[in-house]
Amino acid sequence: MLMGAPTKDVDPRLAKEHLLELARLTDTAGGEVVGAMQQRIDAPHPRLYIGEGKAEELREHLVDREADLVIFDEELTPAQGKNLEDTLGVRVMDRPELILDIFATRARSREARLQVELAQLEYLRPRLKRMWTHLSRTRGGIGLRGPGETQIETDRRLIGTRIADLRRKLQDVAAAREVQRRQRQGEFRVALVGYTNAGKSSLLRALSGADVFVEDRLFATLDSTTRAVELEAGYTALMTDTVGFIRKLPHHLVASFRSTLEEAREADVILHVQDASHPDRAEQEEVVDDVLRDLGLADRPRILVFNKMDAVEADAAVALQEEIRARNGAAPPALFLSAHVDESLGVLKETLLARARARLHRIHIRVPAAAGDVLAEIHRDGEMLEQTHDGATMDVVARVPAATAGRLRGRPDVEHVD
Repeated sequence: MLMGAPTKDVDPRLAKEHLLELARLTDTAGGEVVGAMQQRIDAPHPRLYIGEGKAEELREHLVDREADLVIFDEELTPAQGKNLEDTLGVRVMDRPELILDIFATRARSREARLQVELAQLEYLRPRLKRMWTHLSRTRGGIGLRGPGETQIETDRRLIGTRIADLRRKLQDVAAAREVQRRQRQGEFRVALVGYTNAGKSSLLRALSGADVFVEDRLFATLDSTTRAVELEAGYTALMTDTVGFIRKLPHHLVASFRSTLEEAREADVILHVQDASHPDRAEQEEVVDDVLRDLGLADRPRILVFNKMDAVEADAAVALQEEIRARNGAAPPALFLSAHVDESLGVLKETLLARARARLHRIHIRVPAAAGDVLAEIHRDGEMLEQTHDGATMDVVARVPAATAGRLRGRPDVEHVD
């Protein structure tokens, strides 16, 4: 059974969409939704979050529909969760706990599993007493009260130790990731960010031609994936698909995935992918913007990519494009395309190619004819524009990244003509 409790200042249409999204999350987690209720409130009730009358009505619905779990769309305090379970007689979850459960089943890489476990333990630690109370009721409670209290303290210590261990392991993983990033210096890097199920993985698959897992479900992929995307004129972009965002994303989860999202911090450009066909696209865009601000990524070079335009009616597509273009000049540029329409991907590749070229420095150097390693470095990292030789030396005009230009500048056998 799903339960929504939006405050009265929330748009009713958005409140309904939030509950529909909670149903999709429940489906992703493997649950079956047997019903949904909603109560608009002035402010959360300190004891039950919802009113006592609504809680009693919810209990009756649970009995009628033989539901054994209630999932709240709002984040509950440990006390509210315990009081609700006592009142309703069934297990109660909130939205953050549901998202954490989905992440636990979807994480594949070692790093993702460590990150999810850390977030789960951070969420679990203040809720241990509620869990032990639930366990005591299940077993009858006789003789468990004293040992239970002792076990809570023991569990808290064990969880604290495990959290410290996970943080150390994630620091090691982050250090290894930093080494990989340094090795990719000079490469043109692109990060895909966006609301979950906006089509980031589909876009990466279409651009790279690589086998990237795609599924029409929330949080289909959690592990960051990097693939090479061939542009033109010998240019290549290293494109990384990051974990999708969602409204009310648990803050423990954001903190745990911070190292993964560092890929976006190191990228030359961020592609903010949006589902143009979604009725609440504007709210989803705001959610992603908020998370990027929280991560300190709001000032990174960004391109808005409105995906799934093939699913948007012609009039709505024109209105969307006019709306975006009417924004003030400080807004990032925007592209309108579909990952399933190859022709529309060409504009994105051209835009990325222009960004890749813009980050390069034009150099004019003279090197000995035998300095083939210099030419190899230029071909690997940049773009050769002109090359002439007189037998003893070669004059080279090229575009190269700043790091490559710096290395060439430090070589004694390289003469800079201008």
